[in-house]
Amino acid sequence: MSARARLAELLPGPKDYTALPRTWRGDLLAGVTVGIVALPLALAFGVTSGAGAEAGIITAIVAGAVAAVFGGSNVQVSGPTGAMVVVLAPIVAAHGVGAVAIVSVLAGIAVVALGLLRLGRLVAVIPWPVIEGFTLGIAVIIALQQVPAALGVPTTGWAHSTNAAIAAAEALGRIDGVAAAWSLGIVAVVAAIMLVAPRLHPRMPGSIIGIVVVTVGAIALDTPVARIGALPSSLPAPALPPLDWPMLASLAAPALTVAALAAIESLLSARVGAALADTGRYEPDRELVGQGLASIASGLFGGMPATGAIARTAVNVRSGGRTRLAAVAHSAVLLLVVLFGAGIVGAIPLAALAGVLIVTAARMVSVRTLRSVVRASRGDAVVFLATAIVTVAFDLIVAVAIGIVVAAVLALRALARSARAVREPLPGEPQPGDERIALYRLDGTLFFGAAEAVVAAVEQIEDVDVVVVRLSQLRALDATGARVLSELVEGLERRGVTVLLKGVQSRHSALMERVGVLRALRHAKHSFDSLEAAVEHARDHVRRAAHGDPAPEDNA
Repeated sequence: MSARARLAELLPGPKDYTALPRTWRGDLLAGVTVGIVALPLALAFGVTSGAGAEAGIITAIVAGAVAAVFGGSNVQVSGPTGAMVVVLAPIVAAHGVGAVAIVSVLAGIAVVALGLLRLGRLVAVIPWPVIEGFTLGIAVIIALQQVPAALGVPTTGWAHSTNAAIAAAEALGRIDGVAAAWSLGIVAVVAAIMLVAPRLHPRMPGSIIGIVVVTVGAIALDTPVARIGALPSSLPAPALPPLDWPMLASLAAPALTVAALAAIESLLSARVGAALADTGRYEPDRELVGQGLASIASGLFGGMPATGAIARTAVNVRSGGRTRLAAVAHSAVLLLVVLFGAGIVGAIPLAALAGVLIVTAARMVSVRTLRSVVRASRGDAVVFLATAIVTVAFDLIVAVAIGIVVAAVLALRALARSARAVREPLPGEPQPGDERIALYRLDGTLFFGAAEAVVAAVEQIEDVDVVVVRLSQLRALDATGARVLSELVEGLERRGVTVLLKGVQSRHSALMERVGVLRALRHAKHSFDSLEAAVEHARDHVRRAAHGDPAPEDNA
């Protein structure tokens, strides 16, 4: 395929909208529904990140539209997410709010590069327990981040830790009784409405209803709680964030962390969306390009890095969204809110957003899924718990990396245990001299983690003249395994034990030839395709040795 054709696959085209004549009504309705669901989340994630409610809603509008047009999924809804907030909060604390736009642009460029390099399918290497541990850790952090707002403790004016758990504990020591009582009451009302509303009607927007109720109550009662504050009544003009080399150097590592998270979360969300309904396959490389462009655009407008949002994507699909029009409509709904409702939105208590996010965090965790992971195997439970704990204690990307490493170590351990050398009886009727022949079958994967232990059992054989090694059941072989096998043959031959190989697979023969396994045999004819032929040759060798006759090939 030419470079031009490959590039064309990553760009929008008419094929993206072939179903639109049939689905546009459902798409518009789904877009309005998702927009209502996304509004409180966009505001809350913006506030929690430290960038502000304005940055959250700008991200949902700009990034949501750009990712819908350029991304690789027909139903993905993008915007600010809880996982991204967890990464951004320490960046804002360390570098200030102005760093968010720069990180957004830099991370977006990196994600576009991943898509152009066709690395979209690498997300498939992340094990399921790692993903679930990652999700649990994010949910815990999101809930912990809401503790100050839920208690009416301001997050400015005092030095607090960037770790969510420590900051939550610190907030407990700064409680003001009156503000805490009102804030906790607001959180409780919002949470109760969000939990009850879906039971009354599946599509009832509990978060919006809850926010409206507590906002009206807070205004009527003149409660002493913090509010979102003034918001702009229009989108700002796009502009490059201020750049200088020292700032770029200090933000390079955080931007790469954000890029990795954006890629992982967006691809996972797109995969989930494609599995929810028959909405067409998603294209992972194009999805990365679209998400990268979305973060770049968001940064230019003063927003945050964006990712695909699993919850909003699921709402979109379940509400009838089938094409990209739904996600574009969601952005349009949020834009209308900014243009005509900024003053009303600014009066929302921060505690109301905390209530929304606490319920959202709880809904991220499926008890059934957690039970399945823990019960799957001891190794899966270890990977899951390690990933979750490291996510909360340290860093999301570190957690994913550690989870993958632990999973890989456990997988190698399982592979090593599957590899074994089994001694088998000789086929057919027993014959004199059979006790001088040992037949071994090598099973599993002969690789660097298992080769030494497997061949040790064969090396220790005593009182035999011939060893037949069956290789037809060997599932995989690496260079280390081949080298150890070569050393096994050489060692037995030095002791005067003739080695016969049976069933060298064609996919392994080139490696065995290069490493020297076949050259280590006493004769080239000592490799057989048939077990019967190999055993017959071994018996003939024993008979000749008993009479002092040389083997036929020794005379060749």
